[in-house]
Amino acid sequence: MSLLATAITAVVALLHLGFLVLEMFLWNKPIGRKIFKLSPEFAAESAPLAANQGLYNGFLAAGLLWSLAGGMQSVVIFFLCCVVVAGIYGALTVSRTIFFVQALPALVALALIAF
Repeated sequence: MSLLATAITAVVALLHLGFLVLEMFLWNKPIGRKIFKLSPEFAAESAPLAANQGLYNGFLAAGLLWSLAGGMQSVVIFFLCCVVVAGIYGALTVSRTIFFVQALPALVALALIAF
C-alpha cells in the first residue's frame, strides 16, 4: 500500500474516532446538539441510539487501525468498504452530507489502494 493510501486510511479511522466521541459523549452537550442540529429534548431521547451508533463507528476505526498496523491490506479494504456502505446508507436515510464526510474519504483511500 502506498504511503498516501495509508495516510488517507488513517484519516478515515481518525474521523470515525471523532464520530465515536461526538455520538457517545457529546450528543447531549451543546456542541453535539449544534453539530447535529438537535433540540435538547430529542438529544436526550435519542442519546442511547447515538451511543450505539458511536460504538459501531469506534469498531470501524479500530478495524482500520488494526489492519493498518498489521499491514493487512485485504482487511483494510474490507473495513473501508464497510465505511463506504455505512456512508451511502447514511446519505440516503439521514443527510447527503454523510456521503461527503464518511463515504468519500473511504472511496479515495480505496482508489489509492487500487492504483
